[in-house]
Amino acid sequence: MFIHVTPFFIASLFYICTVHNSFMKRYLIIIIILSATTAWSQSSKSVSIKKMSWLLGGWENISDQGTYAETWHVKNDSVYLGESYFIRGRDTLSAEYVSLEQRNGTLYYIPVVKDQNDGRPIEFHLTFSNDSLFAFENPMHDFPQKITYELLPDNSLMAVIAGLQNGMIRREEFPLTRKKK
Repeated sequence: MFIHVTPFFIASLFYICTVHNSFMKRYLIIIIILSATTAWSQSSKSVSIKKMSWLLGGWENISDQGTYAETWHVKNDSVYLGESYFIRGRDTLSAEYVSLEQRNGTLYYIPVVKDQNDGRPIEFHLTFSNDSLFAFENPMHDFPQKITYELLPDNSLMAVIAGLQNGMIRREEFPLTRKKK
């Protein structure tokens, strides 16, 4: 496990530091500044959308509360399209459409949710990646400010949305397994 030093991480630490003394606050700021240079230089490297090809296909989580599913496919060499939905019984309780786009060497995660943000797309830009983890952020969005996808060793997937909401840190995890064909 490792910590990604990102704008969201820094904002979270400043918020947390408001309850600590000024010495601790200064100490954390120095650590963040020293760490940030390495993390931001790594995240600024060009990443091909093809590195996320493991995301393609169907994923699901079936529980007592219902079924959450995501399906991803290739639109073209620089765009993947995703669709997620939560179904309970015969009712679709939520649906989201996502475009994962590579533009000028940067990846963008662009969700559209019908009853949120007036149905407008919201852009999250890639802030960190490796072979199995991709983190996208938009510090100006109300919630979430960070979205991550991580391929786990057992070929399952953990999607996470996180951020500040009403002054509190909130995190939601969506564990998914690959759909059987």
